[in-house]
Amino acid sequence: MQGEADRQRELLDVEALAGHLLVPGSVFAFLAEHRLRLFPPELFADLFPSGRGRPSIPPEVIASVLVLQSLYGHSDREAVEALTFDLRWKAACGYAVDGAGFHPSTLTYWRKRLAASERPDRIFEAVREVVMATGVLSGKTRRALDSTVLDDAVARQDTVTQLIASIRRVGRDVPGAHALVVQECTRLAEVTGGDYTVAGKPRIAWEDEAARTELVSALVGDALALLAALDAAHHDEHGDPDGLALLSEAGGKPAEALALLALVAGQDVEPAEGSDGTDGRWRIARKTAPDRMISTVDPDARHAHKTRERRQDGFKAHVVVEPDTGLMTMVKLTKTNGAEHSDAAVGADLVTTDSTLTATPDAPVQVLGDSAYASGDMLATLDARKWEPVLKPWPLRPAVEGGFTLDDFIHDPVAGTLTCPAGLTRGVSAKGKVTFGAACAGCPLRQRCTTAERGRKVTLGEHHQLQRQHRERATDPDFQAVYRRHRPMVERSIAWLTRGARRVPYRGVAKNDAWLHHRAAGLNLRRLLNLGLTVQDGTWAIA
Repeated sequence: MQGEADRQRELLDVEALAGHLLVPGSVFAFLAEHRLRLFPPELFADLFPSGRGRPSIPPEVIASVLVLQSLYGHSDREAVEALTFDLRWKAACGYAVDGAGFHPSTLTYWRKRLAASERPDRIFEAVREVVMATGVLSGKTRRALDSTVLDDAVARQDTVTQLIASIRRVGRDVPGAHALVVQECTRLAEVTGGDYTVAGKPRIAWEDEAARTELVSALVGDALALLAALDAAHHDEHGDPDGLALLSEAGGKPAEALALLALVAGQDVEPAEGSDGTDGRWRIARKTAPDRMISTVDPDARHAHKTRERRQDGFKAHVVVEPDTGLMTMVKLTKTNGAEHSDAAVGADLVTTDSTLTATPDAPVQVLGDSAYASGDMLATLDARKWEPVLKPWPLRPAVEGGFTLDDFIHDPVAGTLTCPAGLTRGVSAKGKVTFGAACAGCPLRQRCTTAERGRKVTLGEHHQLQRQHRERATDPDFQAVYRRHRPMVERSIAWLTRGARRVPYRGVAKNDAWLHHRAAGLNLRRLLNLGLTVQDGTWAIA
């Protein structure tokens, strides 16, 4: 059942004894005075529907600890120690001087309950409701979008380590698989003399390519043999014609372990030179698989390339910021790769579902962002809502260095034609293809247009005309002035977000997305206090 705090102060209540020592306008002072108003018990009532059992820690205490924990980058144990020994935390959470903190696992328990609920981000939403109640965003119809890569909480694993870890996991999590690991996974022992009971990399001559290839072949062979044996064993036991299909559909740890092994056994390997794979000879692939998993410890972590020079492993945090105040109105954590996780795709989803944003005929919405957001789909989304994109256009790359770009061709969307710089007009196919072909042979502008032997070919995207118009609009001095004035604040908000928190604390997208929302709630609360958050006549206001 849900716990409830005693509304009467204890004799040794920290706020009563030393509340005057709290820095005015700090998050500690605010929570000490207003935590019950910010996080009322009814906000969490659905997490404890039965009303029976041992009372939980009061919800306003847990919510305050979660906000402070994410704000100051503490682990669960560190957060509870701070609650026990730091008077500021005690005052913020309503604890007495001699009050002992709870067990760290309580925070894990609450996070699980929040994650399984219909409103997992309710702490962030509670702070956002305060933002709306103050009126600080009234009439502000600009939103700036940005993203940043956050490092994962685990170490990257190479192919060998992943294969060994996946086989060990199947033996541990799949019923009856341990005996099959001992029985079927014999190739590693033949190559190295070791087995899967020993953690870490096998001892081989790593500088010897033949030895490495032999080890990879042994590991892939063991993985495939184990999957085949499990398939046969499950078929014999359950009569399932599809072998492991029934076990996979059941879900849980066994299904996850099997899926992980099948993925690892195929994502980084290819048949060895001169082999088709049937002879059991494999090597590490000379290419990177799309959506490559980089660690079996955290299957959601991915390689990230925010820029060409900077490479990271982890996740991507997306934010929507009101540029005048620096308040984050929407946040989301995703994988770093895949079209559905691109800046433009996630940004469009966040800004169009931002409940704090209200457009009026006199104040159209302006969406600011760098070139990663200026995709055709994003522009089409904003155009459908009559919103103004203040997005840095994608750069155009000419086919010949210093030559003509796509904007040097005249597009007539009504007639469905494209005219080249030399004045030659061709029709645009249904798939957006335009071929000038043999007409380029004697063209005096050929050297500035194409190096293709068969002449210039152009492909127009689905939203080519929108992008062309946007590039033209971006050359307007007023456009550039708005971009330069309002875009930088989102960079500052990103700096606040990542200061001391560049590495996520948990494994997986879901847990780290919850952490990101809690951290954004803490940062928004601190930002509101800096702007002068107060209570006037019983309502939230900015002084």
